[in-house]
Amino acid sequence: MKIKLSILAASMVLAGMAGTVAAKTFKWASAAEISTWDIHSQNNALQNGIHAAVYESLVYYNKDFKVEPVLATSWSMVSPTQWRFNLRKNVKFTDGSTMTADDVVFSIQRSLARTSNFAIYAQGIDKAVKVNNDTVDIMLKGANPVLLNQLTELRIMSKAWAEKNNSVDPKDIRNVTQETFANRNAMGTGPYIMKQWIPDQRMVFERNPNWWGWAANAASTNVTEIIYTPIKSEATRVAALLSGEVDLMLDPSPQDLGRLRSNANLKVIDGVENRTIFFGMDQFREELIGSNIKGKNPLKDVRVRRALYQAIDSDTLTRVTMRGLAQPTGAMVAPMVAGWTEGVHKRLPFDIEASKKLLADAGYKDGFEVDFACPNNRYINDEEICQAVTGMWAKVGVRAKLRTLPLVTYFPMIQRYEASIYMLGWGVPTFDTLYSAQSLFRTVGTGGDGNYNVGRYSNQRMDFVVDRIKTETDLPIRNRSLTEALQISNDTVSHIPLHNQIIPWAMKKSIDVVHRADNRIDWRLVKVN
Repeated sequence: MKIKLSILAASMVLAGMAGTVAAKTFKWASAAEISTWDIHSQNNALQNGIHAAVYESLVYYNKDFKVEPVLATSWSMVSPTQWRFNLRKNVKFTDGSTMTADDVVFSIQRSLARTSNFAIYAQGIDKAVKVNNDTVDIMLKGANPVLLNQLTELRIMSKAWAEKNNSVDPKDIRNVTQETFANRNAMGTGPYIMKQWIPDQRMVFERNPNWWGWAANAASTNVTEIIYTPIKSEATRVAALLSGEVDLMLDPSPQDLGRLRSNANLKVIDGVENRTIFFGMDQFREELIGSNIKGKNPLKDVRVRRALYQAIDSDTLTRVTMRGLAQPTGAMVAPMVAGWTEGVHKRLPFDIEASKKLLADAGYKDGFEVDFACPNNRYINDEEICQAVTGMWAKVGVRAKLRTLPLVTYFPMIQRYEASIYMLGWGVPTFDTLYSAQSLFRTVGTGGDGNYNVGRYSNQRMDFVVDRIKTETDLPIRNRSLTEALQISNDTVSHIPLHNQIIPWAMKKSIDVVHRADNRIDWRLVKVN
């Protein structure tokens, strides 16, 4: 009788467990498609967030943006230039192989490769060293106070899988003809398995039954299948949500928010993103391609850059184009990022006459023609912003020849330095200005220096300050240096900041998610009720 009761009890437990993983599909949509599944090829926030469903890092942020253990269970600083990470045991890749220190060392070194776009996250790392199968040391070139924050974005790939599939080096995202296995396929340790990817149509994930973290996350998610649909058209995305075709829309347009908020079957949650939208300018070429000005580059002149800045009516952009979903700023980082101050946040004033005078003083009283490139499916109303700014610049005689492209082709294009003026939105995963300063302001070099400085701005003082910040551990000195880098950017008009995005997510009331300042879904915290 006891045996029968034990069998019955076991059956009830198994039934309860099955109930927690009963088939629940989460369907979501956004405007953009990703460009690759290679985790070191293209540094793009949407893409990185999607990759996190399949690939994991040593550490990651929790819902409060505190660093927590993932593939590493603990760590310690052996010395200022040596950090030791104890790895989680019995973690399996989805092919059944066990993750070891060899995979971690391989992945860290891969992020430093010439074709990697993730060297900015490996900033300051000299090398990774295997201590034993369950322990890895990360050796630094100097002290690095934000190493753990950087590691949240360095995901781990199977060394054996990469070697077997000719994917040891990351795909060069600038080379549109290069194809690698890791570009179109994925094999990680995370909670989901990527089962299907039809670019520009759909991406399907299924629950990874062997994920090490299900027990700890059983109460926070019940999703067994994820379907992502990139839908460029704003009207079509809204229609998909209203009809129930999708459960969540990551980027509803400002003009649709009123009716979405008033719909009894939906809810909208929003907050300020740690992302600043700005324009960059080619300050390298001696002559701009496609301009009517021959023999010189107007954008090399700080007066011209300031004129373009002061011709932009940011209040109108915020009120009309963004419908309030923007926080105008003069800083190149958002308020939650270390280094931000009210002083660097203050914008140059909108002033048409001052703009015209600056252009005249620079020798362009009749203005000039210039190439202007923007994405059309990456940021909130990105194309509409660029159309509005094109009209504003026309009032001071600058005739911007606007062209817009989808994310997948836009980012490789600007990284090939093929745009004279371009739009970019820059989030700060480390919540530290160094990430922006090194990527955007530092003269193009190696190890992540200037990896998105696609206007090739260069300033000797800036380089000195950025390099000093890399190893500065004294917090007051570090913060002053971070602010100095932002101030140099302002003074030299290295870029033209526009606003920090305010991000709304629209979804069915049956969906529970945690809104994040990095505008990505935490796959461990999604529940379909």
